[in-house]
Amino acid sequence: MTVWDRPEPPTRPAPLDRARIVAAATALADEGGLEAVSLRKVAARLDAGPMRLYGFISSKEELFDLMVDEAYAEMLPEEQPADWRDALRSHAHRTRRTVLRHEWLADLLGGRPALGPNALAVGEATLAALDGLADLDTMLRAVETVGSYCTGAIRREVASLRAERATGLSKHDWQRASGPYLTKMLNTGRFPTLAKAVHDGTDVDAETSFATGLDWVLDAVAARLTRPST
Repeated sequence: MTVWDRPEPPTRPAPLDRARIVAAATALADEGGLEAVSLRKVAARLDAGPMRLYGFISSKEELFDLMVDEAYAEMLPEEQPADWRDALRSHAHRTRRTVLRHEWLADLLGGRPALGPNALAVGEATLAALDGLADLDTMLRAVETVGSYCTGAIRREVASLRAERATGLSKHDWQRASGPYLTKMLNTGRFPTLAKAVHDGTDVDAETSFATGLDWVLDAVAARLTRPST
């Protein structure tokens, strides 16, 4: 039985429910990552005994499932665009913004499918955007392909942000610090293509890079979509 199937216990002697538990755990994760989340710390934030939480959740993994599903609520579209590209593009950007608000979510993306009600609603909206444009397997592979791109790009962006905080160096500070070594290596002539990229390539911000790559992926999906014959 999943956590969504189990009824919540009575709230006495002190008001407590899964929503408050998830909100407290999410706040802890937003502040210090998933490693900052424990049932003891969540209970302390709620001024409750740790054992009381086990009436609502059976494990920390179950708590993570609830936190992920609450984050998925932020990805739900207010209104579904009629055009499939607009729908998938909007979903991708909502996903990125949600993860940047809750960086811990990057560590939980890409594993087993999320099965909470909000995650299912997001999955329904995403797949429905392609309904009727191709056979079911093509639709599934299209959604998986876009999702894989988003997961990889977002995780890389979050990893970069974490590195900046860990080192205290911004991207440009790191580039300046690494410049002499990189220049020396490129001047050996062993890496001509990399040298051309470093000297002549355009440096773009993370959002622009994400949007550009996403459009290329959507172009590839478009090439695979064909309307069924009538």
